Amino acid sequence: MKFLIVFDHPYGASSSENTPHHRSYSAALLAAVMRGLSTKGHTSDLIDLHADGFNPVTSAEELAAWRQQKTKDPLVVSYQERLIAADHIVFIFPIWWESMPALTKGFLDKVFVKGTIYDEPKPGRPFVHMLPNNKGVSLLTVMSTPDFIYRWVFGNPITKMLFRGTFRKMGIHKLRWYNYTGMSRRSLEQRVQYLNKTEQRFARL
Repeated sequence: MKFLIVFDHPYGASSSENTPHHRSYSAALLAAVMRGLSTKGHTSDLIDLHADGFNPVTSAEELAAWRQQKTKDPLVVSYQERLIAADHIVFIFPIWWESMPALTKGFLDKVFVKGTIYDEPKPGRPFVHMLPNNKGVSLLTVMSTPDFIYRWVFGNPITKMLFRGTFRKMGIHKLRWYNYTGMSRRSLEQRVQYLNKTEQRFARL
């Protein structure tokens, strides 16, 4: 299968090693996911939003184009083509202020254009996705907030936004969320164990 991975962290995909002041557990998870997929012979197509210089801000000109079911940004056009070609989509990013980073939100705002990624057959009716090969979406998040607080006190904001408010809304229901909490407080051995488990999980897909 062809996996499209959307990665959002300022340090980029190269920050997977344990180098002080330039290390990202999100990037370490990315590397583990790609190793696992490679083991099974899957293809990984990586979108590294920071490395691409993606601009998440929607300008007035871009909004006018979006309302006409068009896209002005060539990078967004590339992202749309890669989404349509993918069999499975993977999002990897840290949780900041209980939500996704700005580039991931901008990715949804600018890339998910009506008439290209989804359609609305009738006003007020459920959307339908236009991703013919899609077999599911996986989300990997890293956060400092304890898992039970995020789920039961804050009410799982990220799954409400990305799963219920985006993919389920478009008719995609095979969704998986893997959450990694308090990794900075764990030992190196524990962090490596989680990475190995993640690699094995994606090797089984």
